Amino acid sequence: MTLPVLIVTIILSLLKILVSCLPTDAVNWIISKFKIHSEISGGNAIVTFDGKRLEGEEKIQVINYFSSARFLKKNHIFPGNVELFLHPDNSGTPLVIDTKRGKKDVRLFVYIYSDRVDVVKQYKKKLISYSLFSDSLQERSMPLIRNLV
Repeated sequence: MTLPVLIVTIILSLLKILVSCLPTDAVNWIISKFKIHSEISGGNAIVTFDGKRLEGEEKIQVINYFSSARFLKKNHIFPGNVELFLHPDNSGTPLVIDTKRGKKDVRLFVYIYSDRVDVVKQYKKKLISYSLFSDSLQERSMPLIRNLV
């Protein structure tokens, strides 16, 4: 009876040590799987505004501003409210960013307001909404976007 208990205790102790001493890369990989707002690379992203594709410096600038934005809060989407998040009132035309995260195609609808940036992330059949804070995206991208219209 004591031998099985001793073996289980040793195995659990080794497992505890292994989990508490994970390398930084492993911890970052695990955390990145649960991140809501992840960074986007310019190579695999397509940025469109009002049906027009952004290319070159404009695209890189928008992606950098988006990636460096700070996460504010997650907005809860209840059944029946999906259209309110995809087409909000008084929002104007969103920036649409199509990208890949792993093997999944992800579409981001970015609505820019004066006090925040709302993002609706759509992949597979899931929809996630959250708010960001980015001075550069809110102020500097607005004239850029207005020039494209």
